[in-house]
Amino acid sequence: MARSAFYEESAISLNEKKERRTYQVFHIAGIAVLVFAGVLVLLSLTTVPSILMNEELSAASKAVTIAFLLLPILSLIGFFFLFRYIKRRNNVSFDYTFVEDELRVTKVFNNRSRKHLHTFKAEQIMQIGYVESTAFDRAVAGLNGKKAIPLTPNVTPAEGKEFIYLICTVAGEKRVYVIECRQELLEFLVLAAGRNKFERK
Repeated sequence: MARSAFYEESAISLNEKKERRTYQVFHIAGIAVLVFAGVLVLLSLTTVPSILMNEELSAASKAVTIAFLLLPILSLIGFFFLFRYIKRRNNVSFDYTFVEDELRVTKVFNNRSRKHLHTFKAEQIMQIGYVESTAFDRAVAGLNGKKAIPLTPNVTPAEGKEFIYLICTVAGEKRVYVIECRQELLEFLVLAAGRNKFERK
């Protein structure tokens, strides 16, 4: 039977200030190249028709000229997606919400946009433990070459927190996830999944 429980916690990057600045730089750069690409598109709307109507140019010459006009636009659009990719890898955090025997994990970009990643129900959790334990190494070794999936932006836990692993069955497949949390969330997870699934240090 599900217990009435609610707990929220976040794993925030230890380099949040630096990553926030990096995010803003690439965000502004992305807007700039997109605006510039838009200006070039407007200019091409008048240039391309004049090239097509120029009877002095051969079909091949027209194609090459138009390609050279479109190349900067395509390059700028490519830079926009590159900058978007880079910025979304900076200032990322994870929200953990424990509600009624299930853990919901959401990825947060720059404290604004959110993307729900996983909902772990108690019955899906096969094992819980500390990442620094040998049980974690054994769990990863049993993944047949696959790696544990980090649900934290950090490589070392923040003060007062620890890296916890969850072995879960997702779509019939065993996977290992790593979260960064305080003792309170760990206790909720152990109570929900069952103390017999908790591997101590």
